[in-house]
Amino acid sequence: MAATGGCTGGRRLADALRELEVDRAFGLPGVHNLPAWNALPQQGIRLIGVRHEQSAAFAADGYARATGRLGVAVVTTGPGAANTLAAVGEAHASASPVIVIATDVPSTLRTPGVVRGALHETSDQAAMFAPVTKATLTADSPDDIARVVRRAGRIARRPQSGPVYVGIPADFLTAEAADPLPAESTEVIHRVDVADLLQAREVLSTARRPVIWAGGGALRAGAGEALGELAECLAAPIITTYAARGIVPPDHPCRASNPVHTPEVGALWDEADVVLAVGTDFDGMMTQNWRMPKPPTLITINVDTADAAKNYPPDLQLTGDAREVTENLALGMPRRAGLTELSRRLDDIETRVRRRIRREEPQAAELLTALAETVPDDAVLVSDMCVAGYWIGGFYRVPAPRKLAYPMGWGTLGFGFPASLGVAAAGGGRAVCVTGDGGFLYGVGELATAIQEKLPITVVVVDDSGYGMLRYDQTRGGLPHEGVDLVTPDFVGLAKSFGVDADRVDGFGRAFRRRLREFTRSEEPNLLVVAAELTPPLNTSPRWYRR
Repeated sequence: MAATGGCTGGRRLADALRELEVDRAFGLPGVHNLPAWNALPQQGIRLIGVRHEQSAAFAADGYARATGRLGVAVVTTGPGAANTLAAVGEAHASASPVIVIATDVPSTLRTPGVVRGALHETSDQAAMFAPVTKATLTADSPDDIARVVRRAGRIARRPQSGPVYVGIPADFLTAEAADPLPAESTEVIHRVDVADLLQAREVLSTARRPVIWAGGGALRAGAGEALGELAECLAAPIITTYAARGIVPPDHPCRASNPVHTPEVGALWDEADVVLAVGTDFDGMMTQNWRMPKPPTLITINVDTADAAKNYPPDLQLTGDAREVTENLALGMPRRAGLTELSRRLDDIETRVRRRIRREEPQAAELLTALAETVPDDAVLVSDMCVAGYWIGGFYRVPAPRKLAYPMGWGTLGFGFPASLGVAAAGGGRAVCVTGDGGFLYGVGELATAIQEKLPITVVVVDDSGYGMLRYDQTRGGLPHEGVDLVTPDFVGLAKSFGVDADRVDGFGRAFRRRLREFTRSEEPNLLVVAAELTPPLNTSPRWYRR
């Protein structure tokens, strides 16, 4: 029954989101969720309409990665909710704090255990989300909406962070809802055991060749400064996963600026007698499907002991917040000799790797140089699952935390452009998206969103008329090209039909740098197409070197 004088469930939804400090969300309206579209803006929440529900979840993920805050997607029942699943899976694999709020069939039309055929009805909508979320929550009444949304926010943000599904029967949004109960107390994160801390300090201080391995959990915890200080004390190189790129400044003396997949950086791991792994689970893409040998001694820092131990069993586990534990380790750590020697070695590795790229992959070298020279300091670079994106994920010098969004959690093609919507909507700077022609077509309709919402996005489409990575795999295997060569549209004309400024250049040379500099200094969305074909880098699985 609709509310006649009291506060509606939709208003309770908006109030709960504001309590969670949500000021913008992404969604697509449907017949069941329209009351949310009325309620959220009235409470000061900017609701950005996209053209596909998958884009709403990708945008929420991009917003969360760029800000560290909750990303919110608001979608409708049944197929609308189902359309978000691939994007939610990427958020789950990448530990992005996202809430997907989906309406469900009105409670008055439900018969327990029976699918009656109401519009958009699913036998168990929440169950679709169970494999790709931390939790699935459903409001049991209009009065329950605020509690469920608050709980979803706590679960999504609590380390290890991740997406949460919230289901709300459509009739609850217009029904009268009682005042919510006071917010529940916040859960306390486990504090590290002091004896374990002292033991780790002793092992690290006596190590001959220590290495620090930093993962996404370290970046999300804000552990970069503490990691940098600890690394200097130990004269230990810092190797980062894709999710931790930018955790220490590019000029930090202990930063190994290239991926562990390069032989020179891989040697640092192979030589280590002690590895301190912070906020990581050692996934297959970072470890060459676990071909990297387990170090003689492995110490982990993680809020989740099972996550820390599932791939390489640690010799010592420090359970707690990555920043707090690392700060405590650094406080009592004596400084050792060897920092200058380490810094020289890392500089030499950087020189050798860049020289090899220029010699063997000149177009990739031009791309990396152009991005370094033209992308503004306050911009966030968003890359898709494409050959250019693999080069960026591994070799782009990320200037600071949260300045690179890269979908290597689940490896989801089509992430780049819609995630850029969320990055641009965050208000911290321009989103610069690098995508391939194949991946861009997944969400090309979001050009309408970009222009309608006046979002500061520059999209770089590397057009090789195909799925370049897959074509490389077939060519390398001596196979004919099947399914990998694509007919592509006139991207410039297509963008301009949406009212988006666009241009096309050949290769990553002077014309590319000039136009990219102009586009990234604009206040409007724009698109730059580059005709180029790149060879995949060493951090892609067909090119992993053999140990």
